[in-house]
Amino acid sequence: MAGAFHELENVNEVADNANLTIPRARTLLDAVMRQRDFAVVQLLQHSTDGKPLLECLVVEVECDGVPPKNGYGINYRERLALCVPADSRQLIEVLALRKDFPVMMHQNQGIPGAPASLCLYFEPAATVTRTWTPQSFLRRIQWWLEKSAEGALHPADQPVEHLFFATKYELVLPWNFSELRANPALRFAIARGAERADGGFTCFMKTTAQDAAQHAVTAAPVELQLAPVVHGFVERDPQTLGQLADILARRGTELVPALHGALQQRVGDAGVHATADDKFTVILLHIPVSRTEGANPVGISHRAFIVLTGALELGAAVGALMLHEKCYYRDMLNSAPATVWREQSIYPMDVLSLNDSAAARRQSGIADAGPNGVLIGAGSLGSAMLNLWGRSGWGRWTVIDKDHIKPHNLSRHTAYAHHIGQYKTAVVADLHAATVHGATVITPLCADASDFTQEAVVSALTSSNLVVDASTTLEYPRAASAVDAFARHISISITPSGNAAVLMAEDAGRAIRLRSLEAQYYRAVIQNDWGAEHLAGNARSFWSGASCRDISMVMSYSRVLGHASTLAEQIQVASASDASSICVWQRDPARGSVEVHDVRPTAERRMQLGEFDLFIDVGAEAQLRDLRANGLPNETGGVLLGYYDFNVKAVVVVTCLPAPPDSTASQGAFKRGIAGLTDAVNEASRRTAGIVDYIGEWHSHPRGHTASPSRDDFVQLVHLALGMSDDGLPAVQLIVGESDMQVLQGTVC
Repeated sequence: MAGAFHELENVNEVADNANLTIPRARTLLDAVMRQRDFAVVQLLQHSTDGKPLLECLVVEVECDGVPPKNGYGINYRERLALCVPADSRQLIEVLALRKDFPVMMHQNQGIPGAPASLCLYFEPAATVTRTWTPQSFLRRIQWWLEKSAEGALHPADQPVEHLFFATKYELVLPWNFSELRANPALRFAIARGAERADGGFTCFMKTTAQDAAQHAVTAAPVELQLAPVVHGFVERDPQTLGQLADILARRGTELVPALHGALQQRVGDAGVHATADDKFTVILLHIPVSRTEGANPVGISHRAFIVLTGALELGAAVGALMLHEKCYYRDMLNSAPATVWREQSIYPMDVLSLNDSAAARRQSGIADAGPNGVLIGAGSLGSAMLNLWGRSGWGRWTVIDKDHIKPHNLSRHTAYAHHIGQYKTAVVADLHAATVHGATVITPLCADASDFTQEAVVSALTSSNLVVDASTTLEYPRAASAVDAFARHISISITPSGNAAVLMAEDAGRAIRLRSLEAQYYRAVIQNDWGAEHLAGNARSFWSGASCRDISMVMSYSRVLGHASTLAEQIQVASASDASSICVWQRDPARGSVEVHDVRPTAERRMQLGEFDLFIDVGAEAQLRDLRANGLPNETGGVLLGYYDFNVKAVVVVTCLPAPPDSTASQGAFKRGIAGLTDAVNEASRRTAGIVDYIGEWHSHPRGHTASPSRDDFVQLVHLALGMSDDGLPAVQLIVGESDMQVLQGTVC
């Protein structure tokens, strides 16, 4: 029986339990003695200069959960060595001492012929030791043995095990490596990065034209496509080419023939002069990995090794090439097979890949690929959101902006100093390319987004399926609302104080457009407590240049990024829904807390008023009808609040005010009073940053009467027109009848 178990080396037997000196070993022994399923076989110790560095408890453990005669080779009773290092930061290693213990998944880096080391934990050592107890450790051992015996330790949906463990050396491949490999006009070169403090470094696979000169600090890789292997035992990294060949041979694939062919391809019939050899060679292995023998591969394991000789010298070492008069030629006969190559030192490298869009979304937890979108405005907010979306792989974007980077932009823009003077669209496209390395592309369009005479602008806005307006202007969203052919729009902004962010999303069918959502947002600002200081300009402005157009807001980059993060996510949410929405995030800068205010949009109505279009939404109409109903049986009325926009020939009704308390009313007449009216109008204007103001009057007709204007109504309209003419504005008169509503406009010619 003794010959069936491994004997540990460089250890001495401990005759008495009291001679154990490592605290964890003593507590573990106590737990073993109390556990009926564990029995102590032997105590061992490894010391240097009389100081114990390692103490081992050789135990036998019984597991009732191990099925008899299971197909995985786990026995009901197993002999294990529990190796306790003196350094409490290190985990206790568990070695399976049975010589025929099966090679399985979730074993630590192994050496053929040595005891198998059980991989008990997925977490790093610092996480395990934080809650580790001897009792839970023993239960963990039994759990590992029982699950391994059931074939349930590695779930079917868990990725297959890699063939090798991690290393401090890395090789980074392009995201589209397979596509680039198929291009005969390109060849690859390996560039080595700077060495880190731990001695590790990262190399990068670069592409260059076939006829381009080889750079002195690069090397051409040797790629080998090997036969499939079955995942399971994780190999200890080989230190020589011979060890690597032996590992792969045990897995059913041959290294040398593949290496021969790859190295001979590097040399033409005319040979290659020895001076053309690289300073180092990178061998890149592509190894298909299957879950079970005979099954189709479910993944590709990539591993690379650095050889500190050039590919030509290596080719001669493996017998693929021969050196004659300082030139290397193919050794087609290989009359004297070389063996010196087996001692060639190699250094393992992890093979990583740059993200493509799918990988970025997977790592970000985003399922939706995002829209074919247009972003209006590449300023502070727009550039921040593009950075967030680009890193998460969401969307494909055309960016429209006409401005360029100035020095003051650097305080809250993603641009850098060397971008000063460049168009903002070009800058965000450049930064995106630097992040994703061509996996996606931002299309820059330096133009005025509000100029619909530009074919490129109109084409972008009509061919996309989502337009995000981050221009922070009134011009663009109002103009875009008038164009039926444009894609769905979402408008976002940050308030002047930097304390709030606003999102307004059109519905998928654009039945409710930004012009109406803007008006409904203003109504919410006027009517809700949270709107009192919502648009207050309490952040100072400064002159960034010589003209009045060069005014910039004072706002920290942290506020921009905070709101950009929220808006970037919420645009994803809004775009996934067909419904329209208005949402405000109000932040308390002193505490960092955020209040969310949702405003439920209502449908808009459009009425022709001469050369103007009047817009009013169902919510404003409902207010008017409620005020009429509350005034019955008498007539009632008040003032209309809204705004004119001569650029788009529109007048928009935002809300109405009720009759002042000094008004007089009867069933046949109404005379509006003035008490408190000026203050109410001024407060509405203040809350909306001067946008909403007085635009006209409204009144109701009594029961049984339509909204058709009476003679008195026309007289009133004349007076309104004369009054508004002082400001050069038309006057609006709105009449609410029993079941209808009419709007009249009065102008002075």
